[in-house]
Amino acid sequence: MDRKEVPKGKNNKFSVLMSLYISEKAEYFELCLKSLMWQTVKPDEIVIVKDGPITDEVAQVLQRYVVKYPELFHIVSFSKNYGLGYALAEGVKVCKNELIARMDTDDVARRDRFEKQLAMFEKDSKLDICGSYIYEFEENPANIVARRKVPLVDKEIKRYQKRRDAFNHVTVMFKKSVVLSAGNYQTCLLMEDSLLWVHMMQKGANCKNIAEPLVFVRIGSDMYKRRGGFSYFLKYRNGRRQILKTGYISRWDYYYTLAVQICVSLIPCRIRGWVFKNILHH
Repeated sequence: MDRKEVPKGKNNKFSVLMSLYISEKAEYFELCLKSLMWQTVKPDEIVIVKDGPITDEVAQVLQRYVVKYPELFHIVSFSKNYGLGYALAEGVKVCKNELIARMDTDDVARRDRFEKQLAMFEKDSKLDICGSYIYEFEENPANIVARRKVPLVDKEIKRYQKRRDAFNHVTVMFKKSVVLSAGNYQTCLLMEDSLLWVHMMQKGANCKNIAEPLVFVRIGSDMYKRRGGFSYFLKYRNGRRQILKTGYISRWDYYYTLAVQICVSLIPCRIRGWVFKNILHH
């Protein structure tokens, strides 16, 4: 693997990468940006890919921060929506640092998120990707409704990835060189991150998770609605089929996950929400 070494020292620089599109709400986006400014160790670059037009309200929030921190923000703008995989792939390419932290524009980073992750890379020069647990909240970060744990060490992470995502994608910090050597993000509806993790693991990436929730993830009834219905199941199936083609998972893994997903997709939304909070995310 074409892996670069991250220099030792407490002042390692890193980029934050986010994709921004028209459905984002201005108040959610602003809280996300505030959480980046509150960090105990701040990024020296924030790359935001505008995947097509955005609302005037969101554009105003972004403009305020760009004016206030002109050296911090790098904005990539597309005239139309190309999809998350393409947007993130272009974003990775323009990031100037070897370490890149992923973030979603409606989530909130814990104040010490980056400090904790940089310490992991400082401790292990062979580490390629590091995530963490998450808290899931409704309305505001104080209203925590669930926690999603993930496996912590490389061997368990790679086994877990065969059936469920072993990383909470909004928490990861990874090495740009390893992402590029694994083929970067690709188009895979619903599973852009999942496919990248598989490709990185196939290339021998060294993986870890931190046993603390470092990101507060916004959820709600809209999320449960989006993850239901037969049309959602078909998208899920297509994504899993693309992962099956990598050879990383077996047909048994593939059919097992489809069986679970069809059940979750077709149950009533209220029950689906309970399943996510109490069984899938705990």
